[in-house]
Amino acid sequence: MPSSLLLEVPALADFNRVWTELTDWLSLLDRVIKSQRVMVGDLEDINEMIIKQKATLQDLEQRRPQLEELITAAQNLKNKTSNQEARTVITDRIERIQSQWDEVQEHLQNRRQQLNEMLKDSTQWLEAKEEAQQVLGQAGAKLESWKEGPYTMDAIQRKITETKQLAKDLRQWQINVDVANDLALKLLRDYSADDARKVHMITENINASWTSIHKRVSERETALEETHRLLQQFPLDLEKFLAWITEAETTANVLQDATHKERLLEDSKGVRELMKQWQDLQGEIEAHTDIYHNLDENGQKILRSLEGSDDAVLLQRRLDNMNFKWSELRKKSLNIRSHLEASSDQWKRLHLSLQELLVWLQLKDDELSRQAPIGGDFPAVQKQNDVHRAFKRELKTKEPVIMSTLETVRIFLTEQPLEGLEKLYQEPRELPPEEKAQNVTRLLRKQAEEVNTEWEKLNLHSADWQRKIDEALERLQELQEATDELELKLRQAEVIKGSWQPVGDLLIDSLQDHLEKVKALRGEIAPLRENVSHINDLARQLTTLGIQLSPYNLSTLEDLSTRWKLLQVAVEDRVRQLHEAHRDFGPASQHFLSTSVQGPWERAISPNKVPYYINHETQTTCWDHPKMTELYQSLADLNNVRFSAYRTAMKLRRLQKALCLDLLSLSAACDALDQHNLKQNDQPMDILQIINCLTTIYDRLQQEHNNLVNVPLCVDMCLNWLLNVYDTGRTGRIRVLSFKTGIISLCKAHLEDKYRYLFKQVASSTGFCDQRRLGLLLHDSIQIPRQLGEVASFGGSNIEPSVRSCFQFANNKPEIEAALFLDWMRLEPQSMVWLPVLHRVAAAETAKHQAKCNICKECPIIGFRYRSLKHFNYDICQSCFFSGRVAKGHKMHYPMVEYCTPTTSGEDVRDFAKVLKNKFRTKRYFAKHPRMGYLPVQTVLEGDNMETPASSPQLSHDDTHSRIEHYASRLAEMENSNGSYLNDSISPNESIDDEHLLIQHYCQSLNQDSPLSQPRSPAQILISLESEERGELERILADLEEENRNLQAEYDRLKQQHEHKGLSPLPSPPEMMPTSPQSPRDAELIAEAKLLRQHKGRLEARMQILEDHNKQLESQLHRLRQLLEQPQAEAKVNGTTASSPSTSLQRSDSSQPMLLRVVGSQTSESMGEDDLLGPPQDTSTGLEEVMEQLNNSFPSSRGHDVGSLFHLADDLGRAVESLVSVMTDEEGAE
Repeated sequence: MPSSLLLEVPALADFNRVWTELTDWLSLLDRVIKSQRVMVGDLEDINEMIIKQKATLQDLEQRRPQLEELITAAQNLKNKTSNQEARTVITDRIERIQSQWDEVQEHLQNRRQQLNEMLKDSTQWLEAKEEAQQVLGQAGAKLESWKEGPYTMDAIQRKITETKQLAKDLRQWQINVDVANDLALKLLRDYSADDARKVHMITENINASWTSIHKRVSERETALEETHRLLQQFPLDLEKFLAWITEAETTANVLQDATHKERLLEDSKGVRELMKQWQDLQGEIEAHTDIYHNLDENGQKILRSLEGSDDAVLLQRRLDNMNFKWSELRKKSLNIRSHLEASSDQWKRLHLSLQELLVWLQLKDDELSRQAPIGGDFPAVQKQNDVHRAFKRELKTKEPVIMSTLETVRIFLTEQPLEGLEKLYQEPRELPPEEKAQNVTRLLRKQAEEVNTEWEKLNLHSADWQRKIDEALERLQELQEATDELELKLRQAEVIKGSWQPVGDLLIDSLQDHLEKVKALRGEIAPLRENVSHINDLARQLTTLGIQLSPYNLSTLEDLSTRWKLLQVAVEDRVRQLHEAHRDFGPASQHFLSTSVQGPWERAISPNKVPYYINHETQTTCWDHPKMTELYQSLADLNNVRFSAYRTAMKLRRLQKALCLDLLSLSAACDALDQHNLKQNDQPMDILQIINCLTTIYDRLQQEHNNLVNVPLCVDMCLNWLLNVYDTGRTGRIRVLSFKTGIISLCKAHLEDKYRYLFKQVASSTGFCDQRRLGLLLHDSIQIPRQLGEVASFGGSNIEPSVRSCFQFANNKPEIEAALFLDWMRLEPQSMVWLPVLHRVAAAETAKHQAKCNICKECPIIGFRYRSLKHFNYDICQSCFFSGRVAKGHKMHYPMVEYCTPTTSGEDVRDFAKVLKNKFRTKRYFAKHPRMGYLPVQTVLEGDNMETPASSPQLSHDDTHSRIEHYASRLAEMENSNGSYLNDSISPNESIDDEHLLIQHYCQSLNQDSPLSQPRSPAQILISLESEERGELERILADLEEENRNLQAEYDRLKQQHEHKGLSPLPSPPEMMPTSPQSPRDAELIAEAKLLRQHKGRLEARMQILEDHNKQLESQLHRLRQLLEQPQAEAKVNGTTASSPSTSLQRSDSSQPMLLRVVGSQTSESMGEDDLLGPPQDTSTGLEEVMEQLNNSFPSSRGHDVGSLFHLADDLGRAVESLVSVMTDEEGAE
């Protein structure tokens, strides 16, 4: 809004402020609504958000009167102003805020409706999910219950039936899974703006499990049907195989008989025919080899399943018969071959057979070599194992052939004559028979040895390869199992990790639970380090064995290690984030207090956890909360109350209401203190402990008074007030006793209950309290009015006189009990009178008296009612009484009675009787029987000898208030040293006026808004004072150094004179003293100098005391002069006298009006302020003489010796005594 409009229409400023506050609140509320996300499918989270939305809607409706008031105020402003621009701005702002209000309300209602629909949809999805998971569990249980059973037709048929039934059930259950998927898709589609990760993850898991079950059932059904087919086919295949083997045996027998005929070698054609028939037989044998192995393997399975039955015995016989026939058939085939080879050109055939065997062995060796190296993963090695098993079966099949051939060669070499060799081996050239025989023999033997060597080598190679495969399979299987186990554990942990919500979306109250869960997860995944190390060790062992892991295995190991590291990092980051969030936003943090201020203010926290506040518009900081600053400024309105006790009580009452402590019962406060175990009263409390306890207190108050208590604001304001009272240096710690004293003093409880509780806190276990403990209590109590700047009217900060007064009341006992303390407190001692007055102010707030004020004519009188005991039917309201207004014929010193509740008939009769009595009493009676409304304590020139609590942290120097007082006294001393007053040319009256002008000017400067360059906080004030004191100390040090140089020069001069006169040398200055032994004369001079210094110190101390006393007497004299001169001035105006409010900060030196309260009732009597505000008198000769004597007591030339000061004090004392006696005598004469 333009500043020119604000100047032209001042009322727009308030309108603009309220409009800005409401607009900012609506904007913040809208942002909060848009930022709130819930976990879709989490009914608890959704319900909590619905409750929050309801509370927000209620808060919005509760603020609607504020909107309506703003609209009404805007209409009034438009009606009152003629500025068209202002009217346009007002209309525009009202339309904008109405539109914003409607938009926020619509967002809230839409969000609430969406949450209700989400709750309904989530409930349906959760029910469907439970049904889907139930059928998944049933299907999984059935699959797990299927174990390897009997390998029989019936058993396999039952399994097939069960599998088909499960497949049928799965088709029926598919509906449940589809319903859950459809509802999940609806949730994911409709509520994508919220956190739907839970729904997505659960749906994926359900679908994955469902697909896996389907696949397993399908695979099992296929395998069972294949097994069933094999079992059905087994008897037929067995019968067929046995029929074939019978035919093959017949063929083999025929061939065997033919090979054993005589003269077969001469019939080469017959040999070739038989060889062809044998080859056909051998081909059939090899073709049925796989059939034989399958029948044998399946038969063994069926035997195991039929173990112990008759069918097993029968089947075993048939299998044994099959194996025997198969073995015999193979033997016959080999025997036939050997006979045929021996019968037809035997040596050449043996040579060719050996040659074929060598070629075959070489091929097999090459084939075996090609199987290397060992595969890098379990499936590859398993395949190699299967290949090698087939290879070994080939070797086993070939073994009889090789053995038979070698045996044939051996026999043939030993049985055949040399002539036969000559025929079989034809050389191109003629050789001797012996040499030919030797060559043929050598060739066959060499080939036979090579075949035998290669055969043994191949078997060794195969055995070694099988050993490597077995070892690799064992290690790789172990690695596979380890990786599968680690993969499962990592996947489970990652599923948990995937369900984590962002830390910013977590509820503050749930941070601790999430932190505990993450720590538990960290403990669960810690053993995974051993799993990772184990698989890495297995990988290294495989590498040592020469096994190069496959890329898949390597990538799997790398992936597992990376996932483990990432999981560790994620868990640690999560723990750190939750720790930080718990520290910054959790119950032990101050984050929830950030909402206690509105823009442009921001709440910040110093390193010692003490809050301070930043104004981003002015770019300044301060210790006080903005609302606390406004509250303190509003307390200035009460400074026109002339009686300091009531002024203090009314300020405390306003503070009590602002802090909502008027709603706090004593029992609730005690429960909160006990809940936080605040029993050691001497222990310090840090900021977080204070905030936690205050939060407990105000949370309970909010439950009882939801519309009155704003927890963050109240906690922050109360913390601010406690620090202002007990920790002005902002160290971040106060004592437990101080905390209790502050809270209990302002809570809602009976006065004596507060006294009992506070006494109990400082009493020993026996219930008695000594002077030190009572001093601690009174010290903490007096800080409350001290913080308001009212401590001077309650005896000052020195609590020793109050403690002495209490123990004198108890007949100087070393310890007092609670009853004596209560009796003394009922007398309302001056240092504690503000507390009962606070209770009377609170009681009088709602009191309505059916009487009319004789001054302002208010009727009925609200609040305190003051009835005159000098005149009939004369009443004064609290406003007139506190401001000092009187009606004609009534004086302020007349006796009065105070009522804070409506009067009863008995009290009316009693007051009437007192009025009659007072009618017949003279002024001398009232002068001789003064009545005070409190128990006074003498504090003039009291030393602070009591033990003060040191555990309430303060700065290293005095607190702010004492330093400011010291600052003012320094200013006065500087003016005095500069000769600005009390000099030869200025009279005493003028000098005192100048002093008051100086103090008034200084107070005005303190009340004004300080510019940016001036200190704005206690710490800044102390820094400025320290800097000024540092400069002054530097000047003093420079003066002392100059004086030291002068003294050193004087000392050197005197020493030279002594040396010229032949006397003993003077002693050296302290800093120049030699280390050699001193003469007796030197020792005497040093001792005499020390005595002179001590005497000088004592004289200076006494002079300081007398100067302080002199200043107090001067102040009293000034007040007496004002009292004497006031009647003259008022008589010249209207001939009557009426006391006007004082213009100083302390409106009166009396802590409260001189009211004598009747114990047990809420009324009190007053005898006026005879001791301070004297009655009006005419000036007389006696008074003039006294004034002349007083003036002569302060000569223009002030003496500086001790004697003149004593003389001055005595003269002033005698002058004051004369003045009092003259005033008393003249009042008696009237």
